[in-house]
Amino acid sequence: MMFPVRIEIIPSQGIVEQVKALVPTTTTLSVTCLPHHGIERTMRTAVELSDAGYKVIPHLAARSIRSRAELTEIVRGCDAAGIREVFVIGGDRKQPAGIYDSALPVLEDIAQYSSGIMRAGVAGYPEGHPLVSPLEVLDGLLAKQHLASHVVTQMCFSAGKIHDYAALLRREGVHLPVWAGVAGSVPRTKLVALSTQIGVGSSLKFLSRKGPLARKLLSGDRYSPDSLITGLESRPGSIAGIHLYSFNSLDTLPAGPDQATPSALQTALIRGAARDN
Repeated sequence: MMFPVRIEIIPSQGIVEQVKALVPTTTTLSVTCLPHHGIERTMRTAVELSDAGYKVIPHLAARSIRSRAELTEIVRGCDAAGIREVFVIGGDRKQPAGIYDSALPVLEDIAQYSSGIMRAGVAGYPEGHPLVSPLEVLDGLLAKQHLASHVVTQMCFSAGKIHDYAALLRREGVHLPVWAGVAGSVPRTKLVALSTQIGVGSSLKFLSRKGPLARKLLSGDRYSPDSLITGLESRPGSIAGIHLYSFNSLDTLPAGPDQATPSALQTALIRGAARDN
């Protein structure tokens, strides 16, 4: 069985050089948009990496977009750089920077500006959203799916929960492919420290309540997703691919979708990266 793999990176200083040195251009990269970084840094990094030959998916946080004019510029910039896919989220910013307060109107405008050519991923929450009820999240996905190409889940530490979530979406009429959000093999301190920044604090709180499970997953110096990957392989057809949260630990990663056999992926995830930027 073979999962396509996408690697999520954070557009911190020096990341473009690090990616070019360590990651083959056959790898698809996803570039985050954090409130304190802003969309400009996300787009600059995405364009640089696209120019270097990578397939790149920039994250667009609705609440960080200042105006329709700025969104038009973003779509135009993507088109000029050969970027054909984005990932649209509401974003964690407390006050919207402009007219957009959720992903749906951004998706609608992107579809209009790009004449439907731009593909767009949307977020899914197997363990629930910290601020929105499960029913509202489901209604949101139903409203967005005609404008979206796939769902990427929040980071989750349970294969069962991801499979159950994918099954729930199918039952409720959401038929988008589901990509499983998986933490790469990263230093445990880094996983904990960065969890809130990328919106997975609730997952770690969930883990901390589970006693033995938490100790198993978070024991030692490095988190390992070995058992999670094995569990995801257990139900063919449930998951479309793996969205790997790298935390910018890029020393040992899958060679890309074409080469990412389960064993290669698993080895890479378990070994992880010694570098801690």
